[in-house]
Amino acid sequence: MALPESVGCGRHRPALRLVETKSLSRDDWLAVRKNGIGGSDAAAAVGLSPYMSPLELWMVKTGRDANLPKPDANETTEPVYWGTLLEPIVAASYTKQSGNRVRRVNAVLRHPSIPFMLANVDREVVGCADVQLLECKTAGEFGTRLWREGVPEYVQLQVQHLLAVTGKQAADVAVLLCGQKLEVHRVERDDGLIARLIELESAFWRYVETDTPPPADGSDSADRALRCLYPGTGGTVDFTGDRRLSSAFADLVAVRADIEAHQLVEAQLKQAIQQAMAEADRAEFETGYVSYKRSKDGKGVDLKRLLADHPHFATQYAITKPGSRRFLVNI
Repeated sequence: MALPESVGCGRHRPALRLVETKSLSRDDWLAVRKNGIGGSDAAAAVGLSPYMSPLELWMVKTGRDANLPKPDANETTEPVYWGTLLEPIVAASYTKQSGNRVRRVNAVLRHPSIPFMLANVDREVVGCADVQLLECKTAGEFGTRLWREGVPEYVQLQVQHLLAVTGKQAADVAVLLCGQKLEVHRVERDDGLIARLIELESAFWRYVETDTPPPADGSDSADRALRCLYPGTGGTVDFTGDRRLSSAFADLVAVRADIEAHQLVEAQLKQAIQQAMAEADRAEFETGYVSYKRSKDGKGVDLKRLLADHPHFATQYAITKPGSRRFLVNI
């Protein structure tokens, strides 16, 4: 694939302002994002996101995401809520720590020559020759693990995408860890990586343009997408003459048998250690330890007895749960 002239040759043109966002509603902003690949989509588009598969992203970009679970930006238990709330605090703390002034970029930006490449920049760094963009992040107890060795790969791809769209040379990533520690990481423009990223994003965007679903990648995200994309209407499909799928079925059966054998070995090894521990709740080994603690007694409701004593509750409080497809293998 021929790459645009501006990629990898030192002549980086500035981005185009596609849509002003200062008075844009969140729903309208999300609608604009469906017209291309944004920075936060980059890792998912190339199959390197820990949170979203290319298939699920394709469903979003083609408008098939109505039944996909979505985080509520107004729900205080959602990371997206805290990320949005804390973004200005992270930006202000970055300025205090680095001395660099920042300002908002109230627009959806577009690459000057690749229409599907979009960008929403958290902040622009003002008056600094070394760095031009600021990306603000927050990480909780689980997310902090991903930052132990620096900027996670999916964030690096996001930043390189932003640098590609804007034509800038460097960005700082300011991440607030567990609400009390701010780390700042510098990410320099990598034209070689950007060229490869554009190739892979272009391949994904062709799936969108041709309305062709990309292959599932084995992730939970892909499983979620498949269940929403194909809820099931019945019938039987005959794959007996399809060598590729017949081979996939045979491999699936073999892998499942191998997994079952390993699960049995795992259970035997675990039980051998449990039996040797007896009443102890911790065992030390040269290379690590195991814990085997009793949880606190919990209280619950005996639903079977409750409904026996009050059978009218079954009708009064009945709810309908949507069905889901089960994948069963028979040989």
